Amino acid sequence: MVEKSKTIDDKYSILLPTYNEVENLPIIVWLIVKYLEESDVPFEIIIIDDGSPDGTQDIAKKLQKLYGDDKILLKPREKKLGLGTAYIHGIKHATGNFIIIMDADLSHHPQAIPEMIKEQKKCDFDIVSGTRYSGGGGVYGWDFKRKLISRGANFLTQILLRPGVSDLTGSFRLYKKDVLQKLIDACVSKGYVFQMEMIVRARQFNYTIGEVPISFVDRVYGESKLGGSEIIQFAKGLLYLFATA
Repeated sequence: MVEKSKTIDDKYSILLPTYNEVENLPIIVWLIVKYLEESDVPFEIIIIDDGSPDGTQDIAKKLQKLYGDDKILLKPREKKLGLGTAYIHGIKHATGNFIIIMDADLSHHPQAIPEMIKEQKKCDFDIVSGTRYSGGGGVYGWDFKRKLISRGANFLTQILLRPGVSDLTGSFRLYKKDVLQKLIDACVSKGYVFQMEMIVRARQFNYTIGEVPISFVDRVYGESKLGGSEIIQFAKGLLYLFATA
């Protein structure tokens, strides 16, 4: 493929859904600002807080004052409404032509963002996904049980859905804005299954997908939001996608 020339108007809107991330938010924002300013990349960070009772929104307001409200946008919601609707809410306020989605709990290191941008430009990919399961990617801080669940879930999705990417359940991705909007409109899943359906629908629409190896690190502060109900939800979602994809 012919390499796409640099577009001077490219801007990256980073969507950060948060719930009880008062300890993690200042660190993740600092890291994003550090790596993107070092790479001379125009960006904005959109914090979508779902009514956190721990003071996350207060911290977000302080970060706005520190970095400027052109860099930090706080777009809260009253309660937890799911990842899919968080992205819908965030994209409405995004001024960038590219959208980056990532977790705010420090499990996704912002140092990978410049590599994702570089990979996207190389082949004009519609999507670039961070992968834990290929090319030097990995998972750190999980016990054997959680690693087994993650690997097993990814193995099942590969067999049943054949998505053409190595990490179907990850949530660290770069999208062209119009591509993300179309995928969100097409998806019906919520929660953890939502990320999986996004890639399945992308394959149906013949969108191109690149991958960048990432190191996924278990959260340092706060509690994991993955529980038994999410595992059941994932299994139901996988069967639904297998039947409809």
